[in-house]
Amino acid sequence: MNSKTRIGILGGSFDPAHKGHLSISKVAIKKYRLKKLIWAITQKNPHKKKSLNSISDRIKKCKKVIKSNNLIKIKFYEKLIKSNKTIDLISYIKKKTKSEIYFLMGADNLIFFHKWHKWKIIAKNCNIIVFDRYGYKKKSLNSISYKRLKDKNLKFVNFNRVNISSSKLRKI
Repeated sequence: MNSKTRIGILGGSFDPAHKGHLSISKVAIKKYRLKKLIWAITQKNPHKKKSLNSISDRIKKCKKVIKSNNLIKIKFYEKLIKSNKTIDLISYIKKKTKSEIYFLMGADNLIFFHKWHKWKIIAKNCNIIVFDRYGYKKKSLNSISYKRLKDKNLKFVNFNRVNISSSKLRKI
């Protein structure tokens, strides 16, 4: 058994944060015995349009969503590491903490994961935990990323999904 501290990372724009983020965070903490989970907020997701809310507003909303959960930390790393690339974030946290990293993503992100900057290196440097999302399971299980990584360090998690997304909330 690995004796390294287990740290989870859930990256994204969190525009806005919602109970779906919290739900998968709680499942990951419990299922993978994570010591902490970092919500790594990005200024701008390179695969999405500009965020509607400022970083400070999104951080405030994240804090409201997690309430007093002391295992979830809200962080903005981009100025510190001078990058918004997932590989740079994982490398930084891994080097700084000497931890085993669990990177969380929704099934929708897995579909295009093979287009992320240095995606194969990301997969080598951490455990990838994919949470099913409504309407994305079939496409994600047929994705290039899943087919190449499923027997290595990629785990697909079935759980009691929360049918909510930031994009749906922005339309309200």
